[in-house]
Amino acid sequence: MSENTSFPLAGIRVLEFGQIAAGPFTGSLLADLGADVVKVERPDGGDGMRSWPPLKETEDGIYSENFASLNRNKRSIVVDLKDPASVSRLKTLASVTDVIVENFRPGVLPRLGLGYKDLSAENPKLVYCSISGYGQTGPNHKKGAFDVTVQGYSGLMSVTGAPGAPPVKCGVPVGDFCAGLYAAYTILAKILQARETGQGGHIDCSMLGSLIGVAALQTSEYFGTGRTPRPLGSAHPRNAPYQAFRASDDYFIIAAGNDRLWAEVANAVEMPDLASDPRFTSQNLRAENQSELVALLQPEFEKQTAGYWLDEMDRRGVPCSPINTYPEVLESDQVKHMELVRPLELPNQVSTRTTAFPVGMSDYAFDVFRPPPILGAHTEEVFEDWLEEDT
Repeated sequence: MSENTSFPLAGIRVLEFGQIAAGPFTGSLLADLGADVVKVERPDGGDGMRSWPPLKETEDGIYSENFASLNRNKRSIVVDLKDPASVSRLKTLASVTDVIVENFRPGVLPRLGLGYKDLSAENPKLVYCSISGYGQTGPNHKKGAFDVTVQGYSGLMSVTGAPGAPPVKCGVPVGDFCAGLYAAYTILAKILQARETGQGGHIDCSMLGSLIGVAALQTSEYFGTGRTPRPLGSAHPRNAPYQAFRASDDYFIIAAGNDRLWAEVANAVEMPDLASDPRFTSQNLRAENQSELVALLQPEFEKQTAGYWLDEMDRRGVPCSPINTYPEVLESDQVKHMELVRPLELPNQVSTRTTAFPVGMSDYAFDVFRPPPILGAHTEEVFEDWLEEDT
């Protein structure tokens, strides 16, 4: 039973058949809000991310910090899915759970008798979320998928990087994590519906659909103009100056998103006449003529340091930023104020840090109330907890 009885999702039971990123991230979002998330793992090593570096070794064992980041606040049980008796026992847990999250290849769990149709027959209110690369049906549904391949297929990589440069993926695995966000959001919607109607449902959440979903501005650009969106580096197709510039010592970013802010930038570089230049008098014109605009601004920015320009833009109210490394942003005053970095104790007694659930709300305070689990540490405990409570 979850120790967070006052948390928003206290009392919600989740079986997570999650591996690597998308499924475990979904589970972590639910666990951080107090759901009792039980990770179902195979006996021969469990979730593959358990072996991903960085690995911390002590006399109490080896533990992955990558795995810990997505699996805090969960419990772990070991089940041999190839053993009919073990699967039969697992079905008793599925009969009393609220949610199943899985990101196996489509068809794997149904072949084992653990698909939505099998389990919902005994548990009609079950919300069953399947996460995959390309969805549960269609010509690509059996195709293997990793974050980078779906970034390529989805169109995202076609607008990422600099013009004329080789393709690059987003440095964060957005295919996995956007799918996890959509999955968690939809799971909660279905839980509400199940409470009202007594009927759960099957959620088909794909990485492909999720990346197309978050590309609304790019797809609408294509639908509206017929033109293919293209990579622009740090620039913006509908706004300028809205990108990174090179100062005398480093790069920095400004985002002059309206005419007033543009006039402040022109004044900052001591070229106030640019604001009334016919090429730059509106947002659309500045976007259309941003090559000429950058050519005029860049030499001026190179006359001072990035720090100088950041101070100047802040003074004028122009949104701006350094291009932080992760060490820089994680140690920043704003992140410290938001308490987004928290201590974490690994099961092998290693003290490290993790990032907090990033959204604040009244009557909720994020906490690591359960350390990331040792493989199978809670197998008997979970069966006793869940089944005893329902007898």
